[in-house]
Amino acid sequence: MWRAVQEEPVKETSTVHDRPPPAADDVTNALRRQGYARYRTADLGIHPAAHNGDLGQIDDAFAGLPPDPYAPHTNRYRRYSHAVYLPWTGQLSFTPGAPDATYGSVTEYWQDDHNPEYPDMRRQLPDIPAALRSNALLLGLIHADLAQAMWLEDLHRAPVYVGVHLLKLAVHNRADTAVSSPDCLHQDGGSHATFTFAHLVGCANIRGGENTIATPDSAGRQPDDLPHGAVHARFTLTEPLDGYAVHDHRVSHHVAPVHLGEGPGPGERRILIIGVAPFGPRL
Repeated sequence: MWRAVQEEPVKETSTVHDRPPPAADDVTNALRRQGYARYRTADLGIHPAAHNGDLGQIDDAFAGLPPDPYAPHTNRYRRYSHAVYLPWTGQLSFTPGAPDATYGSVTEYWQDDHNPEYPDMRRQLPDIPAALRSNALLLGLIHADLAQAMWLEDLHRAPVYVGVHLLKLAVHNRADTAVSSPDCLHQDGGSHATFTFAHLVGCANIRGGENTIATPDSAGRQPDDLPHGAVHARFTLTEPLDGYAVHDHRVSHHVAPVHLGEGPGPGERRILIIGVAPFGPRL
């Protein structure tokens, strides 16, 4: 999973005092029943037309994403930050990253041994822009995701860790392939109270990018190598802010590589990933 390591004393943080809105029953019930759910923004009580300016700011952040510092030639671009949510007060605060000469600040990203490409490696990823931390649409999505997960009692007894990941797969010519990491079915790791939510910000002129949800013991394999009964769902997100959620330990998931489509110009897939997990004691 993703864990927070405080690199220096906390100075200023972005704080929002607001409890999550009521969860959409159908989405929450599906997540509880089967360990995954698909949704449209309307299912979360969020209407993109009311957030055009906020969505534009998020798009601008994606336009400026740097290449993945650990895999600069994979056509993968990313930023990552984390926040802490206190369920007993409704307070959400982004935590400061560690100073970095290249990116301004970075935040640790760790998936235990669940990413076979970076086993037990603590990566330092560029933080999301400071201005984005008060973006009303982003905050609304975070709170909507929290609302879908808070049925789990473990998330009421400890501060909740929220990982916010901007991830872009971009291709410019027919020979390009853009690959997510890891490029296999996987889990994100951590406790049984870990959830991952994905929201498509946009995509254009691409082929590929199909999502697969499968059984947990399918981790490490490719979707096409699985028996039919091991695959729960296969789908491709196409509409802005449509998405899916997984209760991590109950399923595995994967997104297929992206290739250039048939239209003119480059192609890209922009996704916002929000991870939710309880903070664990370190003493």
